[in-house]
Amino acid sequence: MCFDRSFPAAAVTEFAHRLEAGGVDELWLIEDCFYTTAPPLAAAALAVTDRLSVGLGILPAVARTPAITAMEIATLAGLGPGRVIGGIGHGVQSWMRQMGAETASPVTTLDEVIGAVRRLLAGETVTVDGREVHLTDVRLEHAPQPIPPVVAGVRGPRSLRHAGRFADGVLLDAPCPPSYVDWAKDQCRRSPDDFQYRCFATMCIVPDRTEAYRISAGFLTEMLDQHHPGLAALPFHDELVELGKRGEDALAGMPADWWGQIGAIGTLDDAVAYVEQLRDRGIRGVSMFPAPDLEIARGQIDDVIALRRALT
Repeated sequence: MCFDRSFPAAAVTEFAHRLEAGGVDELWLIEDCFYTTAPPLAAAALAVTDRLSVGLGILPAVARTPAITAMEIATLAGLGPGRVIGGIGHGVQSWMRQMGAETASPVTTLDEVIGAVRRLLAGETVTVDGREVHLTDVRLEHAPQPIPPVVAGVRGPRSLRHAGRFADGVLLDAPCPPSYVDWAKDQCRRSPDDFQYRCFATMCIVPDRTEAYRISAGFLTEMLDQHHPGLAALPFHDELVELGKRGEDALAGMPADWWGQIGAIGTLDDAVAYVEQLRDRGIRGVSMFPAPDLEIARGQIDDVIALRRALT
């Protein structure tokens, strides 16, 4: 499950407690400008749990130096050995520009940052004089064991290709249809056997699937307006775009098998079928994105727990 940027930081321990008690494997902490940062939330979640893994989703490559990013991931790994997943991405470029951290080449910067962070986490003494990253004899005093994976939170084909070369895996954004996973794997050119494919997923699990479709139609409209690459990978993308032009009611009435490709939307059985499609394609971790309303999201914790139990 994901802990949304809109939630108050103090709620993270409740989410962590309930998810671990329910047998859920991971909690991803969302970092977005100018809301919350992921490392403090992850530290709080680790401190109140014994088994739950935490993901940092997603640290902008330019918001911290690579050394500080590695130190933060290593410190978290010290709190919960084997329970931390680092996530680094380009950052939303308008936000990076807004705070004076924009880089001339986001792809090159991410390559260099992820490369340096992974080497530091592996215990190396790192000297780099790259285009964007400059380090001289930097070594972590508390190198973590085991070494946490660092995944790239990226979308585009070029960034995915580079992630396949420089990262331990990728984290695909929601909505994440199975066809999007297939497309992303083609870009990364890596086998799930030695490369982690993870994703965020849209969720709306209710007893009446038509109600789930009605609730989710607004989100789908927004993603169509943003030309989300996950939707572009759908085999019925063109038809979906035309349907979207007719409004949310038209989208809500589209075929159930279309909705079944877009996310964990519908009944619990529908959600199970969606996640199983992702697992069949090599997705290692599926983290459900809750509603931005805290009270609704609290109720969705039970949905995530029920889904996890149905999948075992």
